Amino acid sequence: MYGWRAKVGVIIPSLNVTMEPEFHKMAPEGVSFHFTRMFLAEGTKEGLELMHKDVEPCTKLLTTAEVDLILFGCTTGSLVGGVGWDTKIINQIEDISKIKAITTSTAVVDVLKAFNFRKLTIGTPYIDEVNQLEKRFLEDTGFTVNDIVGLNYTTGAQLHKEDAETTYNFVRRLKLDNADCIFLSCTDFHSLDAIKYLERDIGLPVVTSNTASMWSVLKHLGIRADMEQYGKIFTNQ
Repeated sequence: MYGWRAKVGVIIPSLNVTMEPEFHKMAPEGVSFHFTRMFLAEGTKEGLELMHKDVEPCTKLLTTAEVDLILFGCTTGSLVGGVGWDTKIINQIEDISKIKAITTSTAVVDVLKAFNFRKLTIGTPYIDEVNQLEKRFLEDTGFTVNDIVGLNYTTGAQLHKEDAETTYNFVRRLKLDNADCIFLSCTDFHSLDAIKYLERDIGLPVVTSNTASMWSVLKHLGIRADMEQYGKIFTNQ
């Protein structure tokens, strides 16, 4: 049976084609992931806010799959309303499904705090308006954002031209002085395959939206796995 250790439901934006393959690549034996989608045409503040109308129907769909945990798999979509927005989403999903829920932004905060990563250099595919929302959220949560740089993308077509090589080169151009770690934000930003090379060449831990989400999923499920190739946060997982 698939998911004999755990079945995880994931709600993602409709334009996202990266989180599924990265999660399936990272998935420990016996853990299965089951995805459904909220409509999102463009990664703007307005688009992210409108996307939330689909949380209820998506949650109901995943409930029928009898999953053990539900992840709201969008970084800025789970922080667009500021500190506490992620908690509102979690409460909404749990009230509807009676199943434990987490969000990507919650997972990011949890993993950064767990490893005492306080000073951040952040790379994103976002426009500046969305970058500033994320910067404010993280600073209000107690982190220092040394630098945040976006690629000024809003559509899936723009996002999906990125690969491990272009992500690697993008990160190498960021300002890394005084940073505790590099955070690559967005569950639709292809970065998983670049992590081990970046950590080796730069000497800093690299956390992505998808690795933070996976780390949190496994922590909540009480599942341990050998996943060091996906980043230092999985050492002794």
